Amino acid sequence: MKYSEYKKLLKDHTLRITDCRINVLEKFYNTTHALSFKNLEDALSDYDRVTLYRTLSSFIEKGLLHRIPSDDGYASYGLCREDCTEGGHHHDHVHFKCNVCGHIECLPAYHVPKVELPGYEVNEQNLIVSGVCKICRKSFNGE
Repeated sequence: MKYSEYKKLLKDHTLRITDCRINVLEKFYNTTHALSFKNLEDALSDYDRVTLYRTLSSFIEKGLLHRIPSDDGYASYGLCREDCTEGGHHHDHVHFKCNVCGHIECLPAYHVPKVELPGYEVNEQNLIVSGVCKICRKSFNGE
């Protein structure tokens, strides 16, 4: 994606155009897996923690990123699909966490079935499958 496309994306989501926001978007669009706050902090060390947290929060609120919870307490973040908006996210897909490299991938081709729980109000559901990713499997198998 080009710089002008990042600017348009921010403008389309009614977000101010800043260097930090452009750089964060660039990180997400140039990787194949979800990123943790620590990943961003390490890669974008010119920005302080508060600025990065606010950027992530704004992107989630505006439908650019979605939060992927983790059992270790540290969330990761992935790019939203086009049908996500400021009004709501639509992430009914599986996430895969590699036990070797730790990367988390969104797998939009695999949908999480809707769970109906009588007497309960479900606000969110997530499915994280763990194992060994394709890249790590290849390196183990010597391919």
